[in-house]
Amino acid sequence: MKPLIIGTRGSALALWQANYIKQRLWDELQQESVLQIVKTKGDKILDVPLAKIGGKGLFTKELDDLLLSGKIDLAVHSLKDVPIELPKGLKLACITKREDVRDCFLSHKFSSISTLPPNAKVGTTSLRRAMQLKALRQDICTLSLRGNVQTRLAKLDSGAYDAIILANAGLKRLGINHLAYMVPLEITDMIPAMGQAALGIECRESDSYLVEILGKLNDIPTSICTQAEREFVRTLDGGCQVPIGVHCAFVDETLSAESNEVLESALQEKKVYIEAIIGLPNGARFLRERICAKSSQAVFYANSLAQSFIAQGAKELLKEAMQFWDSFGIATKE
Repeated sequence: MKPLIIGTRGSALALWQANYIKQRLWDELQQESVLQIVKTKGDKILDVPLAKIGGKGLFTKELDDLLLSGKIDLAVHSLKDVPIELPKGLKLACITKREDVRDCFLSHKFSSISTLPPNAKVGTTSLRRAMQLKALRQDICTLSLRGNVQTRLAKLDSGAYDAIILANAGLKRLGINHLAYMVPLEITDMIPAMGQAALGIECRESDSYLVEILGKLNDIPTSICTQAEREFVRTLDGGCQVPIGVHCAFVDETLSAESNEVLESALQEKKVYIEAIIGLPNGARFLRERICAKSSQAVFYANSLAQSFIAQGAKELLKEAMQFWDSFGIATKE
């Protein structure tokens, strides 16, 4: 069969992710593939915080268009960037095993959030992270930080920020470990974004061959958990750029089996926890809850948890959250 064309963004992290899938396709399925680099809207607009750009699919739409036109065969995404609703004719064929799901505190001078000086400048591109930082330290000044991982690290190096927050998975994948202080933040302090640290592989729904072979790369535990996370956000009618944190994980992480079929059956009675937070970017008000459920009912309970948030005013809170640009410190220019 001719080589598959893998669509990917051009950052170092995106290329790592695409090459990881390319290598797995060859090692596990003896399927050749080549990369095609695409620049998305989110890559082009770098002087405005993501949430202010608005819209869904900031990092996926151009790849979706190429998939629908048949110019590429599959697209590799960070799952947290993939909109809940995909364009008609496309599907998530698999979700890969998660890396470390936590966010990471990075600084040259300070060892933790608690040791930052008063009114410290902390860079983040995420309203979710800003909200939780302000909940921990109301005096922290959260400033917009756009660009790829290397660009953000260079801005930290320049002294523009006292610290920055990045996803730990990306740092590990790129082998970045040179900073004086790189401290993963426990989920009790910083709930991740939906799908964080997993990859989502998208293809045409009609391409039955590709759907079948990509399914062999699917990680069942990760798929169960991230589907629950995506259901929580779907029910709230949220997206990638709103201040929502949600994390689902197995209570007992000793998960192994000889085959996917045996594993899937064994997981049915195992318990997962789902923990979520939404709130205002200034940290002044937020809702946070945690529940446990059988993994076979994870999506149902994620929906129920979202309904509980809605009953407590979550949608109104999210609407208010998007009005906070000037008042809480995310700069509109870098």
